[in-house]
Amino acid sequence: MMLDVLFEIKNKHDSSITFRRSCREGVCGSCAMNINGKNCLACLTKVDRDEDGIASTVVLPLPHMFVIKDLVVDMTYFYQQYKSIEPWLKTKKQKEDGQKEFLQTKEERAKLDGMWECILCACCNTSCPSYWWNTPTFPGPAILLQAYKMIADSRDDFTKERVEALRGEMKIGRCHTIRNCSNACPKGLNPAEKILQIKGMLG
Repeated sequence: MMLDVLFEIKNKHDSSITFRRSCREGVCGSCAMNINGKNCLACLTKVDRDEDGIASTVVLPLPHMFVIKDLVVDMTYFYQQYKSIEPWLKTKKQKEDGQKEFLQTKEERAKLDGMWECILCACCNTSCPSYWWNTPTFPGPAILLQAYKMIADSRDDFTKERVEALRGEMKIGRCHTIRNCSNACPKGLNPAEKILQIKGMLG
């Protein structure tokens, strides 16, 4: 995998090269970068080879992000936008005596499939032209996907407030549904579809 190539370079050729990594299993999202023009996870991306067994590979940091060093980008705006959607369950009701948690049926839980798998790697955000040109204000597809996850969760009591918070030209209105995000997602998720769901709720 490309992450192994980067380790080989760092360990044997240039110890100064800097990149993020952690799980090496496509779970943490740390090693997101642009490889041969496509946003992806280095730990899940195979090394290109031609008939001679070798091929040149271009590795760049995620596009349209401030670069801290080499392949490490500044995720400050990304995490600020994530925090802005309040990505935790909010309820208006109190637990009954003896109740330890808010339960879901299997059907309610199934509605979260295709969203809980998001690892916040930012591959989709950094493939989105609207995010490129409006980074401080437009949350981008990853954050809108996470917002819809909270909206769809049966345990949350602030559905209406969450939906209304996404209304606006620089929020949900900035998405033009070109679906770069869905093509870029290394987990095979479809943020564009969830964004359309939000737009439908807003009318």
